[in-house]
Amino acid sequence: MKIQISEVDNHGDARGFSFSAPRQALEFIGRIADVHLASVLPGGVRGNHFHIRKRQAIVFLPGSAWSFHWDEGENTTIQRRQFDGKSAVLVLISPGCAQAMRNDGSSPFWLVACSSELYDPGTVIARKVM
Repeated sequence: MKIQISEVDNHGDARGFSFSAPRQALEFIGRIADVHLASVLPGGVRGNHFHIRKRQAIVFLPGSAWSFHWDEGENTTIQRRQFDGKSAVLVLISPGCAQAMRNDGSSPFWLVACSSELYDPGTVIARKVM
């Protein structure tokens, strides 16, 4: 499977959420070369592209309802999964898989992406999946 989606355990308490980098994310990425933090405003979309070589582990933090859209390579079926924003979600993305995420709720949500390579705009290829 080129895209893997799983819930991330919340180790928080009365003070709030607390998440550690999931072991499967660290094993998937190997050496982390880049970390990217981003928010997605209500109705906003990020993505609609794929990376030629880069593996990504993206953790979507609890917040607003959102949806993830992806393919597993050129000329493959576009898939979609919806989330209520009540838990953190880990998405592992293999090279060549296009992906996009949309904020379907009424408040911003945040994501943290760890990547196997530094960002290089020459290796990011547009491909709409939503």
